[in-house]
Amino acid sequence: MRRALLILPFLALPAFAQQYEVWAIRYATIPQFPVASLVKGADESRKLDIAMMVWLIRGNGRNILVDAGFYRPQFFKSFKVKDFFRPDEAVAGAGVKAADITDVILTHAHWDHADGTDLFPKAQIWIQKDEYTYYTGAAWQSGGKHGGIDPEDVAFLLRANMAGRVHLTDGDQEIIPGIRVWTGGRHTWQSQYVTVAAKPGTVVLASDNLYLYENLDKHLPIAQTFDETSNLAAQDRMRQLASDVRLIVPGHDPLVLTRFPKVRDGIVKIE
Repeated sequence: MRRALLILPFLALPAFAQQYEVWAIRYATIPQFPVASLVKGADESRKLDIAMMVWLIRGNGRNILVDAGFYRPQFFKSFKVKDFFRPDEAVAGAGVKAADITDVILTHAHWDHADGTDLFPKAQIWIQKDEYTYYTGAAWQSGGKHGGIDPEDVAFLLRANMAGRVHLTDGDQEIIPGIRVWTGGRHTWQSQYVTVAAKPGTVVLASDNLYLYENLDKHLPIAQTFDETSNLAAQDRMRQLASDVRLIVPGHDPLVLTRFPKVRDGIVKIE
């Protein structure tokens, strides 16, 4: 009953909020990535060229970016990256200049999702309060966990907060008419995912709460999470929230670029 009550207000949004359009934008590829690092229990010999993506939401006078990718040079030393476009340039390929992005919703603070946030100078930034609090504090103390979090990204978030640009979301809530965030499966300290009242129905932008379609199809947790049970629970809730299961969009699956209409190379429209 509680879950039904959470979902009902979103489904009952007024018609003006049902005008968003959503794009998936691939800005890079990491080749030969081990699937066992994405899907719990996968064959360790399997490799996949994973898509590095951000998601653009347009409508009601806003240009909203879900996650911001990466661009700093240290990451190219640690990972083989091909077909790279700086995230702001990739978004410009979809017709939106960096200065016209009104909001960046960070699903979590990992380098490949948060590093490019400073490329969008006028955007308001949305991140879960517990995620922000942990990674700007206790994560760096003795016994803290900050794997995948880059100090430069944290420093930028601190500066943006002092400049009045950071909004700390607190659990499941509507942050913009027709746009809701939901606590995810603890991929990081407190990740979140996004639902959009879009023209084709309710779209779920799962980001790393769902790495691949395989996680969803086989009901298998992601391989990198603090809590496998919460990850599976998040998957189950995504199925309830989405108007259709095909509108659940995973974070790194190259099949996203084949399952939706192509706009141009590396860009598809979620419809």
